[in-house]
Amino acid sequence: MGMFDFLKPKKNTASIAKDRLRIIVAQERTNRGAPDYLPLLQRELLEVIRKYVSIDVEAVKVDLVKDGDHDVLDISVALPDERTAAV
Repeated sequence: MGMFDFLKPKKNTASIAKDRLRIIVAQERTNRGAPDYLPLLQRELLEVIRKYVSIDVEAVKVDLVKDGDHDVLDISVALPDERTAAV
């Protein structure tokens, strides 16, 4: 502990924890309405894509998006750059 540490503003850990909890609750609320099959679909897509391309688990995102009266399945796959994959 330094001599001038008392001049630094103290971190309010309670407010930081409260903000983090709000983020977690918001994420859970958005995922609550999602169908149960989305995580399984994401894993299966990852397995199929890995047969052809080496990708990370985080490279495949599957979301259900409302578009008016319709639900749209949004699938995003981040493929590696061919130049870096060949090295």
